[in-house]
Amino acid sequence: MDRLEQFLNFAEQAPTAFHAAAGFREMLRGKGFTELNETDPWLVDTGGRYYVMRNDSAVIAFEVPETGFSSFRIAAAHGDSPAFKLKEHFEDAGESYVRLNVEKYGGMIMSSWLDRPLSVAGRLAVREGDGVGVRLVNLDRDAVLIPNLPIHFNREVNDGYKYDPQTDLLPLYGDQDAKGGLMKEIAEAAGVREDDILGHDLFLYSRERASVWGAGDAFFSCARIDDLECAWAAMTALTESAAREAVNVCAVFDNEEVGSSTRQGADSSFLYDTLTRTGFALGASDGEIRAAIAGSFMVSADNAHAVHPNRPEKYDRQNRVYMNKGVVIKHNANQKYTTDAVSSARFTLICEQAGVPVQHFANRSDLPGGSTLGNISNTHVSMDTVDIGLAQLAMHSVCETAGTKDLEYLIKALKALWN
Repeated sequence: MDRLEQFLNFAEQAPTAFHAAAGFREMLRGKGFTELNETDPWLVDTGGRYYVMRNDSAVIAFEVPETGFSSFRIAAAHGDSPAFKLKEHFEDAGESYVRLNVEKYGGMIMSSWLDRPLSVAGRLAVREGDGVGVRLVNLDRDAVLIPNLPIHFNREVNDGYKYDPQTDLLPLYGDQDAKGGLMKEIAEAAGVREDDILGHDLFLYSRERASVWGAGDAFFSCARIDDLECAWAAMTALTESAAREAVNVCAVFDNEEVGSSTRQGADSSFLYDTLTRTGFALGASDGEIRAAIAGSFMVSADNAHAVHPNRPEKYDRQNRVYMNKGVVIKHNANQKYTTDAVSSARFTLICEQAGVPVQHFANRSDLPGGSTLGNISNTHVSMDTVDIGLAQLAMHSVCETAGTKDLEYLIKALKALWN
């Protein structure tokens, strides 16, 4: 199985950030990484490989060189993607239909979710004796659909229609006989009693299979390419690398799509806690740990916008990037991206050593761009950081597209960073 096929299999099995984190846990265990718990003392040895999870949706893995450490080399990405989240009381039963009450998570292209079968997946909090346990759940069947109005009742739909999430985007689950059925289905899929479900974090997702397509199989399409592609590439590169002087670190955060300001997001203490606890466990002083962080390097990996074939005028003429032409370094004068001349140069040299082509992206000056987790995480662990990604189309659509060559480019670049 080649790299791309492995990634597509992973993405299909990771309909939510919870499933992505569980997939990374399985990957790391298979490569000899030991799990650490944040509520326990940490025993960390030179030459060891470890990982820690927070909220079942974020994971940081690291490997320690045999000689101890003087700095950290970090790649950071995120495992969440825009989706519709079920509200706490989600069943809306009318006379003829059972609909679901949902709200937007992140900035999705809403129209891309309509008129396609969707499923439900996420996390349940369940009763376990006198306490609370966690179960991942995935219905893994076409269960709901958000129907469009016919054009006869919505003549302006092709003229820039503004969807109302509270009225236009509620998914249909069944007819009047389906009342109470979805939670029952979810409980059965999770192997728990419905009465034992005390809480839930449930999302809609598309079960459309991934596809490799185009002349020469140049492109692939699937859900959640942003940012599972970078996250999976980083974890894969880490497991295939060996720490030499620095501690190699791969961080996959949650909630980037909604601002990162959660305890499992980049705007939390998670990375700082992991780095400092690792240093203390290795016998370093507070001053030595701070010096190590100051001398460290981070790659913030989140995908970039490839030039759209039908609307190239939306992109800066001198700073356009394309699929299958290498890793993208992202620049912004207002620090939406944390790249500066030095961090860009350092990462360019790493890519040169790995034989990986590099592209440079900047937005048109009259169009605001997005932001990512690089600068946010730097407010907690300040170090030289570059923002990078892989070029893709249709970012935040329910089905995104990227180039088949670029995944391997990023893996090679990150292995060069760590090796």
